Amino acid sequence: MRARIGSETVSDWVEVSQAMIDRFAAATGDDQFIHVDPVAAAATPFGGTIAHGFLTLSLMPLLASKVPDAPQLAGARMGINYGGNSVRFLTPVRAGSRVRGRFRLLAFDEKSPGRFQQTTQFTVEIDGVEKPALVAEWIGQIVT
Repeated sequence: MRARIGSETVSDWVEVSQAMIDRFAAATGDDQFIHVDPVAAAATPFGGTIAHGFLTLSLMPLLASKVPDAPQLAGARMGINYGGNSVRFLTPVRAGSRVRGRFRLLAFDEKSPGRFQQTTQFTVEIDGVEKPALVAEWIGQIVT
C-alpha cells in the first residue's frame, strides 16, 4: 500500500435521487425545504432540491465500493473511520445528479501490529459539473 501513495482510483457513477435525499432527511431529522420540498426549492438559487452536505460525505463507503479493482490490504478484517482533517462542501448536488468518488492515497502507516492508518483525499465529482461537490481529507484505520 505504501507504494500506492499518490495514486488515484475513481468509482463508477451513482445517482443521488430524491428518494435517497428524503431517506437521509428522515434518518437525520434534517428536513429543511431545500432538501425535501421540490416546489419551494425551485424558487431558490439552487433551482431544485439538493442533497445534504453530510449525505454527500456519507457516500464515501458506497463510492469506494464502486471502484473497479480497488486495491485491498491482504488480510484486512475491517475498516474503521478515524476522522477527517478537512471537509469542504464546494458545489451542491442537485437531486437526480450522478456523482462519483475520486480517491487519492496520501499516507499509509502501521500504527501498531495489525493496525494500519491511511489518509485519503476524497473528492466527489458531479457529472457535467466542473467544480467538485466536496473535497475531504479522511483518515481510516484498517485492522488485519
